[in-house]
Amino acid sequence: MALDFDYSNRSVRPRGPVLSALSATFPGIRAVQEQVLPYAVWWESHNRVAAAGGGPLWVALGDSMTQGIGASAPDRGWVGQLSGRLAARGWDHRLVNLGVNGARVEDVLDRQLPALESLTAGAAPAALVTVVIGSNDVVVRRHRRGLVERFGELLDRLPHGALVSNLPNPHREARAVDAMLRERADAGSLVLVDMRRDGPRSWRGRLASDKFHPNDRGYAEMAGVVERAVDAAGLVG
Repeated sequence: MALDFDYSNRSVRPRGPVLSALSATFPGIRAVQEQVLPYAVWWESHNRVAAAGGGPLWVALGDSMTQGIGASAPDRGWVGQLSGRLAARGWDHRLVNLGVNGARVEDVLDRQLPALESLTAGAAPAALVTVVIGSNDVVVRRHRRGLVERFGELLDRLPHGALVSNLPNPHREARAVDAMLRERADAGSLVLVDMRRDGPRSWRGRLASDKFHPNDRGYAEMAGVVERAVDAAGLVG
């Protein structure tokens, strides 16, 4: 247990001018953006309790989708929904969610991996580590530069057997990350969460009011993809 765990789920970057303008213009975007701070605060409180507890530990790394932005409540994102499913199946676990709205791969390297290491220092390793990251890298051209190399560094630093999602995105960099993940999954160093092949074929009716983040239904389908990867790897008894 980590009695003095101190981690912020809030982004260190200010909201950009484009998103600020869109939020001011479109109520659907504004409604989702208004979730960002309260959802971060909710997870910070949840994480402090979970870190101080005992028993199997699940650590979730990622961005706004790991945080559940767009869902009707912080625990109705894919992480919260999957945690509920696994608990209902009898897996009594602690969940620490390190997701940060707007996070990119470099944020997992700089902030989230050190937090994971602090959680498990001098204790048993996490029973489950999940990673859903990269969407904020591929949607902006300048962030795509060096993405494959950064993702490779991330994979090198993850615990053996971590569950890592690929990116359902047509850009060349996303395809290269997918190929790297499949190679490492075949070698047995990680478990692939295959959102490209197993995720929703259509997002119609599965998106929040900003038409970017999933809603509860979309997150439920994402949770199903991760759950199948958990089961295939035999990580949860």
